Amino acid sequence: MQYDLIIVGGGPIGIVVGIEAQRRGLNYLILEKGVLANSLYNFPTNMTFFSTSVLLEVGDVPFISHTEKPTRAEALEYLRRVTESFKLNIQFYETVNRVSKENNYFIIYSNKKNYTAKHVVIATGFYDQHVKLNIHGEELPKVKHYFEDAHPYYKKNVTIIGAGNSAIDAALECWQKGANVTMIIRDGELRQNIKYWVKPNIENRIKEGSIKAYFKADAKEIKISSILFEQEGKLIEIDNDFVLALTGYKPDYKFLRNAGVEILEDEFKTPCHNPATLETNVQGLYLAGVILGGMHTGKYFIETSKDHGSKIINHILTEKL
Repeated sequence: MQYDLIIVGGGPIGIVVGIEAQRRGLNYLILEKGVLANSLYNFPTNMTFFSTSVLLEVGDVPFISHTEKPTRAEALEYLRRVTESFKLNIQFYETVNRVSKENNYFIIYSNKKNYTAKHVVIATGFYDQHVKLNIHGEELPKVKHYFEDAHPYYKKNVTIIGAGNSAIDAALECWQKGANVTMIIRDGELRQNIKYWVKPNIENRIKEGSIKAYFKADAKEIKISSILFEQEGKLIEIDNDFVLALTGYKPDYKFLRNAGVEILEDEFKTPCHNPATLETNVQGLYLAGVILGGMHTGKYFIETSKDHGSKIINHILTEKL
């Protein structure tokens, strides 16, 4: 069966595009390589969103949470209800390996079967592709690029590399659960965009020495029982059991290039697209959500991407006319 539209990615924005396609009468299918909202599911277990539940609402479905800022668990429950409410046409555990345009239609190759569609939307985000440290020892089992829960680090020496919200949350939670936490931070100070209700806590923990922080520092080598880093020209080695390298994430550029999407030679390696329609340089192929920002991973959020569905579907229907 040939679809009007296939959406690659079943996160919040993939759902937004699917809802809009359904409302406008398009024959569509959402393909998600993991569970519903797979990236969100892999966020830290106890994570609280920066945004409010009202700002995270999609499809005009109310999002009621216990507090103003919902938890990961509440967001997953909400997205399940949205998916059920609209009876969205979505397949889980189906990985799209390649998208190829043949004449006037696309062939979508997944790990289960192939599909054809007149249009494709890529809404895969960036959370599945971590930014590597590119240092010796990064491949050791004790090195993690994602933080889920603090319990495994109880009574252990944990080094956290990074200073974004993910790193700060991990540092505080690990410390609260009894880990000996050290942070290696490249900048000379904490970032200004740290969640405002968290910033005083981490500042106070660092100030009192509960969490040790090395600023203007770079990790150089990870060893079996230690980690070596440089701070302002001085090499320092400390005991270490686990490393949480929370250094950020990036889009799957290989997948985009294989689909024919050009990557701009700008500061953020932005995927080529028309801001008004979100269509890429490949006619009929669109991008939606945070992937549009390339390496500028803080440019788009769920609440600022909710109009992407209407932009894309409006353009598709205009083109059909």
